[in-house]
Amino acid sequence: MMETAGSQAHLAYLALEGLIVTLKLKPGALVTERQLIDLAGLGRTPVREAIQKLEWQGLIAVRPRAGLQVTAIRPQDHAEVMATRRQLEPMAADLVARHAQDSHRERLVACAQTMTACSIRSDVEGFLAADKDFDEIMEEACPNRFLTAALAPLQTHSRRLWFTRADNRHMDGSVERHVKVIRAIRNGDGPAAATAMTELLDYLSA
Repeated sequence: MMETAGSQAHLAYLALEGLIVTLKLKPGALVTERQLIDLAGLGRTPVREAIQKLEWQGLIAVRPRAGLQVTAIRPQDHAEVMATRRQLEPMAADLVARHAQDSHRERLVACAQTMTACSIRSDVEGFLAADKDFDEIMEEACPNRFLTAALAPLQTHSRRLWFTRADNRHMDGSVERHVKVIRAIRNGDGPAAATAMTELLDYLSA
């Protein structure tokens, strides 16, 4: 099946976002559009769309006469990102538990299985890819588009910040708490999903 332009742009976004989150594209690094095209392995148009999304999310900045720059990590970023997520994300988890379709719940269960397998293999980058998938499923399932629009850039920044200090113990704890969120959503229990999400965010904030 031929990929649509939209799905090509999303693939380009996932490729570049993954490189930024895992610090393969280092904070503060100057890059060219040509370099990002080569790294994504896709054409100019989808990569340009991906760059626009990454700029909107605050991961890439356009510098006049200098080109593109991966944004730096500031000392206050972690506290500010997590404080905002803690206000918004339990609400999203509650809504998803109440309104998700069966297909969303099934995909989240599969995501939990992938995360658990990554924990067993000590595969941090695989876990981060599964965490991105988790966030995108949650975004699809949440009926409040304003809420998901606010959360998307925060979640990506959070992944990059988490990776800077990640180890297997942190991954195991994160997986355990993600699974609790997913279990509550699968059961359609909104309050339990919100509580489990708060526990996850408290753990990530510590």
